[in-house]
Formats: sequence, structure tokens, C-alpha cells
Amino acid sequence: MARKTPMQPADRPRIPMPALDAALNLSPSTWKVLTDSIFPSAKTAEGILLAVHYCAARNLDVMKRPVHVVPMWSKALGQEVETIWPGIAEVQTTAARTGLWAGIDSPRFGPLCERTFTGRVKRDGSWQELELGVAFPEWCEVTVYRIVNGQRCPFTEPVFWLEAYARLGGAHSELPTEMWVKRPRGQLMKCAKAASLRAAFPEEATYTAEEMEGKVIEADTSIPVQRGPDVIAPATSAAATEASAGETPATDGDEPGEPAPSETPSPKGSAPPTSAPTPADPDTLDPTMRQRIDKVVARAAENAAWKQAEQYLRARCDGADLAYALHALSTAQAAPGTKPAAQQAA
Repeated sequence: MARKTPMQPADRPRIPMPALDAALNLSPSTWKVLTDSIFPSAKTAEGILLAVHYCAARNLDVMKRPVHVVPMWSKALGQEVETIWPGIAEVQTTAARTGLWAGIDSPRFGPLCERTFTGRVKRDGSWQELELGVAFPEWCEVTVYRIVNGQRCPFTEPVFWLEAYARLGGAHSELPTEMWVKRPRGQLMKCAKAASLRAAFPEEATYTAEEMEGKVIEADTSIPVQRGPDVIAPATSAAATEASAGETPATDGDEPGEPAPSETPSPKGSAPPTSAPTPADPDTLDPTMRQRIDKVVARAAENAAWKQAEQYLRARCDGADLAYALHALSTAQAAPGTKPAAQQAA
């Protein structure tokens, strides 16, 4: 009987292969490729498995690396956790799959700025004071086009470098990460493209790995990646989480995560949000939640996307928050001078 040859150290995966669900159809050789080549920065098997499950639910080829394992600091857990976020290419692919994608313009950059960043970084077990001089564009914007009611409509969301860049050590330092130092224009362009894709396809697009790198997880709140038959949650290797509003890039208050699928924006005259309960006293609500709700309502009014906004808020809110949200949405839609989608897109 032939003896099995022991696996040599060079043949072993960087992260030991855990017991896997047979439905994943992952062989030891595939696991080694995932750990050593596809997700070389992942530190845990759980982080890689979340990426595999995400891709399976979204019908994506994990070998093309459509998602990234992004370490983030969790305030709730007091430790770093691994989270899963799509790359910009995956978000753009998702938008194209809707059949309403109508192109994208070249990026536009603001004036060049120069600044010296300082901070403390822990290296080799000790804290070191560092200084980095970086030249970066003040802002970037990318226009994305979507077919709305038969018309090609532009969506543009400017993003500012100082509000978007990833920090070494999260909120504990102002130092940019190596990638944001090497590619200040390229990284900002990815964030600007993602922001405009979310504006054009709010029912599909989500935050990206480029935007979430170096951010801090504020609360232990679920972020579903997709609603409907292919739900996959949580989106982190601990409990799924919501990024702090104070640490996320400037995107006009859009929430991380993704609303429920919905139809294209409805023109003026469609039915107002249904079953809006009597709202609670706004002063009793959490100020941060109220601000986010108000921004969603303002976005709905801007694009006449009432149904999308209602489904988004129902998926995100409950209790007094939901009552306030639906009442605010109904009031905004009934307000005089509300423009139909075609006029607003012009």
C-alpha cells in the first residue's frame, strides 16, 4: 500500500483550511489559491469564507476577486475585524446588469493640494512618529448615466480627498495608507465613481472596498449586501456592522449597504408612501438617525424616487424611526412644486 506523502511547508496554504460546506465545492488546492493569491492580506479563514459566500450569492466568480477582505476597527468589539466589500468593478458590473446603464464620463479633478500628515504608527512592537508629505487633488467627480423613464439622465457626486482617504490605524492617525500616498488620484477616482453609481443605482450599488479601507465601525448593526432571494448577511467576520457616519467618505449621507430592489424612479403623481404611521416627536429620535432619514427624503425629492426611498427606509428603520421616515417622505411628496423625474434630470 502506497504511503501518502506528507504535505511540505511550501504546499500548505497560508491559512489552514477549515471544515467547509460541501456546497461550496472548494478543494484544498483552490483554498490555497484563495489564501495565497486571491486574498493575500486576509488574516482569518472566516474573512475568506465570507468572500466566497458573498460571491456565491451574487453569482460572481471569486477567482476574479470582485470583493476584498478589508480590516476595520470595531468600537463595539474593541478589536479589528475583517469585513467584505465589493471592488469598484463589481459595483459597476452590477449597475450594467440592470440594463439601464448608459455610460460614464471621464473623471474631473479639483485643484492640486499639498499637505504634510503626521501621526503615530505601531511598528515592530513600538510606536513611531511619522511625517508624510502628499500632493493630492482637492476633489474628484465622475458622471454616471442611467436610463430613467426612457431618458439618459446624469448622476454626479463629488468626493473630497480629505474626507475619503484611508488612514493608517483608522481614526487613530491622520496618516494616509500607502496606496493613497502612491495613487492619490486613482484612489479618489474610484471613490467618486462609486458615489455616482450609488446615486444612479441606489437599489443596486453599495459602498466599496476603496471607500471603507481605514474606516471605523461605529455600531454592531446589520448591513445586508443584497435583499431578496439571495440575501447574504452579515458582511463582516464578526456581527455585520455599520460604518460610522463621522468616518465614512462624503456621499451626501448615503447609508453603507444596499436598499431593497425596487422599480425605476416614479414620476410625480404616483401614490404616496403607503401605511405611514403617525410619527413620533422628532426631538425624541436619535439625532444621527433623523439626519440620515432627512437626507434620504431629500434625495427622493431630488430624483422623484419615492418608491425606492420608501423601500429603502422600510428596510432600514423600525418603530418610531420608521414612523418619522414614512411621514417625512409622504409630506415631501405632497409638497407643492415637487418636480417630476424628467425635469430634475435635465
